Amino acid sequence: MRRRIVASSKVEKQEVSDNVKVVVRCRPLNQKEKMMSHKLAVVVDEIRGTITVNKLETPQELPKTFTFDTVFGPDSKQLDVYNLTARPIIDSVLEGYNGKTFTMEGVRAVPELRGIIPNSFAHIFGHIAKAEGDTRFLVRVSYLEIYNEEVRDLLGKDQLQRLE
Repeated sequence: MRRRIVASSKVEKQEVSDNVKVVVRCRPLNQKEKMMSHKLAVVVDEIRGTITVNKLETPQELPKTFTFDTVFGPDSKQLDVYNLTARPIIDSVLEGYNGKTFTMEGVRAVPELRGIIPNSFAHIFGHIAKAEGDTRFLVRVSYLEIYNEEVRDLLGKDQLQRLE
């Protein structure tokens, strides 16, 4: 049994879940294993999402059953595995959801969910607020987006203007 943990999203009624799923695929016997008359030690129930492991050397020992979010048997097709596990992730990336916005901005109203930008501002302006004496500060901010080799100033007046 080859066990692989895949961060995936299950597609149900065209809705994509962003939760991590544990997906297991049991590979078929390879040529060498077939020539040596090896037998599959696992029983895959794709409907229930279970894999039962039998100890072939000691058949008197009870089999062990494990449950996963999704399981694929030895006869599963590569394209089916891809379509159910990786394709929804790729679709999310292509649609623009890949976590960068959340990481950079977060949820400003919830302190523990604030992203890099609001935390940076709080850090900088907190330092300025604590400064003693007649120290003066000038803060300038640029917020640039580089997308498809085009640069835009996200704080500029003209959001469509491309920069050199």
